[in-house]
Amino acid sequence: MSRRAAVLGHPISHSKSPLLHRAAYRELGFDADYTAIDVDVEDLRGFIAEVRRDASWCGLSVTMPLKKAMTLEVDECVGAAAELGVLNTVTFGHGPTGPRLTGHNTDVMGIVNALRHASGLDTLHGADAPATLGRKSAVLGGGGTSAAAIAALARLGHETVRLFVRDTARAAEAHRAAEACGIRLEVLSYDGAAERLGESDIVISTLPPRAADPLAAALDQGVFGTELRPLLLDVAYDPWPSALADSFARQGGIVVPGLEMLLYQAVEQVLLFTGAGADSAARVIDVMCDAVNAPRRG
Repeated sequence: MSRRAAVLGHPISHSKSPLLHRAAYRELGFDADYTAIDVDVEDLRGFIAEVRRDASWCGLSVTMPLKKAMTLEVDECVGAAAELGVLNTVTFGHGPTGPRLTGHNTDVMGIVNALRHASGLDTLHGADAPATLGRKSAVLGGGGTSAAAIAALARLGHETVRLFVRDTARAAEAHRAAEACGIRLEVLSYDGAAERLGESDIVISTLPPRAADPLAAALDQGVFGTELRPLLLDVAYDPWPSALADSFARQGGIVVPGLEMLLYQAVEQVLLFTGAGADSAARVIDVMCDAVNAPRRG
């Protein structure tokens, strides 16, 4: 029986996940159709009810605005998804009364490996992440991806993270992530971000496309010191380069495209959906790189 998988979110037409997953499935000889389906929060419960009646499903990728809401629709969350209270991946197993849905969070390792690759370090199930990727970090935005960013920075040895948000009262997911990871979180107003980002070794923007454009304009006024080369991971990858990425690059910062995170988190999803072993990761990511015109990892 051919299997089904999909990426869910709203909006979703821009997603590159179908290109990545289809390339990986061809490489692995896995018979599955992977599509993009537009689902908003208010439609999610009904959609999942339909999914539970269809035995062909093997996996769901979950993007905004569903990463928190989906935790209420699965039977359990494991690993980083349970730790953070947000997920981006759902797998299907067998329960006593039908399919059993399990939530995972592959965004965390997607961010870790994207930063490791940009720093010239081994990725993909290699050695434990070293505590050598800077000490001062900042996260822009307080949504579900910010929780994964905080957890990733914890895994990279950071003990304090500055979180810049428009409304400091709306950072519950980030606070939960920081508490779970043992990180000290400084929640600051987004209005002061431009003047403070130059103090960071690593900046992770979890903002939607174009949401950081005003910040980029402020950064163009020259707030980085001459000795600083902060590293920016901008998880938004369409359009690319973002205005924020351009601003960082003009000031000598190192820019990591959001496509890198997408690639590495998708590897983890493919292994979960197909049951392939970790030894397949290297060949999977290379064919996915080909599918989106990114440099191969080997």
